[in-house]
Parts: sequence; structure tokens; C-alpha cells
Amino acid sequence: MEYNFSKLTNRFNTNSLKWDVKENELPMWVADMDFETAPEIIEAISNKVKLGIFGYTAIPEEYYLSISNWWEKRHNFKIEKEWILFCTGVVPAISSIVRKITSVGDNVVVQAPVYNIFYNSIVNNDRKILSSDLCYDGSNYYIDFDDLERKLSDNKTTLMILCNPHNPIGKVWDRETLERIGNLALKHNVTVLSDEIHCDLTYGNKEYIPFASVSKEIAQNSITCIAPTKTFNIAGLQTASIVIPNEELRKKVNRGINTDEVAEPNAFAMEATIAAFTKGEPWLNGLIEYLSENKSVVLEFINEKLPELKVVKSDATYLLWIDCSKVTEDSAELCKYIRSNTGLYVSNGAVYGGNGKTFMRMNIACPRIRLEDGLSRLEAGIKSYIENKR
Repeated sequence: MEYNFSKLTNRFNTNSLKWDVKENELPMWVADMDFETAPEIIEAISNKVKLGIFGYTAIPEEYYLSISNWWEKRHNFKIEKEWILFCTGVVPAISSIVRKITSVGDNVVVQAPVYNIFYNSIVNNDRKILSSDLCYDGSNYYIDFDDLERKLSDNKTTLMILCNPHNPIGKVWDRETLERIGNLALKHNVTVLSDEIHCDLTYGNKEYIPFASVSKEIAQNSITCIAPTKTFNIAGLQTASIVIPNEELRKKVNRGINTDEVAEPNAFAMEATIAAFTKGEPWLNGLIEYLSENKSVVLEFINEKLPELKVVKSDATYLLWIDCSKVTEDSAELCKYIRSNTGLYVSNGAVYGGNGKTFMRMNIACPRIRLEDGLSRLEAGIKSYIENKR
């Protein structure tokens, strides 16, 4: 089947968070794609709608099998049925796990710049953010393992939140890196919570390695959050899974998500998830090809028209992390200026912490003509900003 990713969808006046903007604005910020989801998922939801009854939903055997089979086939990792817990989303899962696995006042280690909602899940629960900032050499990011060990060895550190692949930088951590992280966490008795929601959106020959697949010992000290939502653009359907090989850890997390009332699916979550993982692979392969072409368009455009910017090399996600340090030391000001003057709405990198104040994050998961519009606006905004600063 051919999939038309160039179709111009209209999301104005649809209660879309992303598209709650003025008519002349173009949102390329939040991680939400402007493509219709896989037809197989739409069909599964439509069939449920036709029943006309939307009562409480049980979790069928097919749900667990779809996840286990997908990870074994696509990622060469066998997830056992009993390891899987349903949750309404990765963010609710992370917040619940922070509450259940740590105590008030504990440190939770992150690696900034990183997904900004991690900070909310820590601070809102009266825990402390302890960042082992990623190092940037002007082209790529890497981990300072001496610093990471210092942060993990702090006696108040009880949890590390890993982002694998990493948002916003698009880094796919290799097996050696994950093993070093896992062994340090074991050494210092720190549980690792790995957010792997972007794992299916990798490019070329770069393979995502599930953190729990690295070794049996590391698996027993791991909690992994996964979902079909980013991959298939169904975030609003609120479906995710928590994978925990360690039985005692799993019992604790299960109590937490049930106490927090985030362990029951809505009327469409099962159908959407099962359809995604059993029938969605051809659509996903087409999506990745289209996104890869979009990325090439952006790189070529910026190299030719905006040499003041640099796109950080990435192997995953549809989010580009753009270095604008030659233009400004304040990306918040820059992003505000670009939106005011061109209508282009991109994410200010400062919210991700670390060195993010000289970066912006741009969502390129949209039809090509819309991407080209965004790039034209970006060029106009950057050039105008530079001119006004002279």
C-alpha cells in the first residue's frame, strides 16, 4: 500500500494543542506529527466506534503479544508478557515511578539538555534534579562518565532517568554506552528508568538498543517506558507500557500506577496499540523514508541559506536540535522574535536545560510543502534578527 505523507492535513479548530495558534502561524514545536496515522489503526478505531458502546476496557492477551512480537522482530529483544504493565502514557508513568521508587528530597539524575517534562515529574513531586550535563564539542554530544559517576554516587541519588534515544538531541546510545551507564547504576544502587518512546524512529543503519537488553543484571535494575504514540502519531489515545523484568520492582510500580489511577485503558487504547504493532510496520517504514528525506531537505537548506546555524548530527526522532550560538546567546529571545515576525513557532532550547539556551528544537514531521514554508520563515526570521542586532 502507498501512503501519502505529502497530504496537507488541516488541524485548525480541532482542539489540537499544536495547532492552537493564529491563522498566519506555522507550529513546528511540540512532538506531534502532521500526518494521518496508519490506515490500519484508523480502521481498528472506526470498527470500535461502529459498535456504539464505550464501556470499561479490559486488557486482552493480544495487547501483550503485539508488544512482545514487535520488540522481538524489530529490535531483537524478547519482552516477556509478565514484564508488561499498561499505563495511560509515558509521562504519567514517569511521575508515578518517581513517587513510588524514590522518597521526598531524593536526587533524580538526568542528562541535560533533555526532555523538559522530566524536570516537572521530579520537581512537582518534591524530588531534586541532579543533572550530569551532556558535553558538546561543537558537533556532537557525549557523556562525561566521571561526572555521571559522581552524581550517581551521591547517597541521596536513588533514580536516574535515561532518554534512549535522547530527546532533544536525537542521539541513539550504543550498547557500550548503555552498558557503562547500567553498570555504574548497579555499582551505586541507583534504579534506571529508561524513556524509550522514540525508539522506532531511527534512521539508516543506526539501531536502537533497548536498555534492558544489555545484560540480565542491568535488566533487573531497569524500568522501561515504551509506547506506539510517537511512532504512529496517536499520542491523544493515551496508551503506553512499562516494562519491568524485576518482579519486586514491578509489584512496587504496579501499586503506584494503580494508586495514581493511570493503569486502566480508555475505549480505544487496546485497538489502536494492537493494530499499530501488528499491522503498522509498512506505514512506519514509509514514514521513516519520508522523514529522512525531510531531514535532508533541512540540512541542505541550512547549509546553503543559513550557514550561521548548525544542525546537530542525529540518528533518531523527527526533532532537529539546531545550534544558533553564532546568532545569539538567548534562544528564548530568538524564538520569540521569529514567531512574532514570521509566524514560525519552534521550541526554545533553554527549556531543556544544559547548554540549551543557544539551541532551538524544530519538528520536521510534516508534509514537504509545509516544511519548505517553515524553512523560508526560518531564513527570514534569522536574517531579520541578525540585521536588527547590528
